[in-house]
Amino acid sequence: MSFHVRDAETDKLVRKLARAKGVGLTDAVKLAVRNELLREAEVIPLRDRLRKLTAPLADYPRIGQHADKKFFDELSGP
Repeated sequence: MSFHVRDAETDKLVRKLARAKGVGLTDAVKLAVRNELLREAEVIPLRDRLRKLTAPLADYPRIGQHADKKFFDELSGP
């Protein structure tokens, strides 16, 4: 099965990876693609990451007060 790389930058990157890992070009491509697919599979959706960050905020009691201009002016003092 043939796979031709016609992009000079891609060729350069694959050869650089092959040299760094001490493997052939085919194994370098396989390694890069496998690692990228694994990384993509581990991506946590933004919605889930935000939920994890905001979950502790849900534990704070609701006091019914609003932080408006008057509130911030009072914090600043005279």
